[in-house]
Amino acid sequence: MSTAADKTIILITGANSGIGLETIIALSKSSPSYHLLLGSRSFQKGQAALSKIQADHGPALLSPITPIEVDVTSTSTIEATKTYLESTFSRLNILIQNAGIIVHRPCTTLENLRLTFETNVFGPRVLTETLVPLLQKSTNPRVIYVSSEQGSITLRSDPEYPWRDVPGTEYRMSKAALNMLAACDRYGFRSWGGKVTSFNPGWCVTNLTGEEGRVMRERGGARSAEDPARALVEVVNGKRDKEAREESGILYLDGGVRPWSSKIRGGCLRAVVV
Repeated sequence: MSTAADKTIILITGANSGIGLETIIALSKSSPSYHLLLGSRSFQKGQAALSKIQADHGPALLSPITPIEVDVTSTSTIEATKTYLESTFSRLNILIQNAGIIVHRPCTTLENLRLTFETNVFGPRVLTETLVPLLQKSTNPRVIYVSSEQGSITLRSDPEYPWRDVPGTEYRMSKAALNMLAACDRYGFRSWGGKVTSFNPGWCVTNLTGEEGRVMRERGGARSAEDPARALVEVVNGKRDKEAREESGILYLDGGVRPWSSKIRGGCLRAVVV
C-alpha cells in the first residue's frame, strides 16, 4: 500500500475550473503515483470541484485529490499552504501556477492593472518564493507557469501574427512579466536542480472571461481545456524536457515553443535565447 511518502506531491493553483481542473483529472487518471492538491481561492469551491470530479469520473481516478485553499493574492493563505505542506508531506515536488485572470468588468486602467498584476504576477512570484524550501526537498522539483503567447513581445510585434488585434493590453503586460519571472527562475533555480517551464495553453474554453466569454470561445471554435491538460501531463512527466531546454521560450501545447521576448538584429525581430 502506497503512502504519501511514496507519491509525487503536486499543487495546482486555480484548479477548481478550466485548465487547472482538467489537469487534476488528467493527472489522477494517468497514474496512482501522485497526490494532487486542488488549489482554489476558497475551500468551498475546491470541495465542490472535487465532488463533481468524483461524481463524473469515479473509479477512473487513480491518484488521490485533496482540495486546499490557496489564494495567490493572500499572503495568509500562502503561508498557510506552506505550513500545511510542511506538516503533511514535508516537501513539494511540483508546483503548477495556473491561477490567472482577465479583468472584464468596467474599471479604470489603473484598477485593471492592479487587479491583473496582483493575480497574474505578484501572487505567483510570492507563492513560488515561499514554497522554494519545500521544492528543494524534492528529488526532481518543477515549477510550471501557465502563461500565454499573448505575453510574447516578439509575436505582438509581428505584423503577420494572427492574434495581433486581440485587445487586452493589461493582460498581455502581465503575461510578459510572468514569462520574465519564469526565465529568471529557470536561471536562478539551476543551482539546486529546479526545472522551470512557461507553458502556453493556446486558445481554449475556460472561465477566464466569465460566462459570456466562455460562450464566445465555444462558438469561436476554441479548443477544450482537456488539450492543454494532456500537454501538462507530459510536462509533469518530463516528456517535454529536451524540447524545453533546446528551444528557449514558452512551451506550446502542440509542440515547439513560442518566443517570449524579442531582440532587434539587423532590423529584424528574432527570439532571444536565454
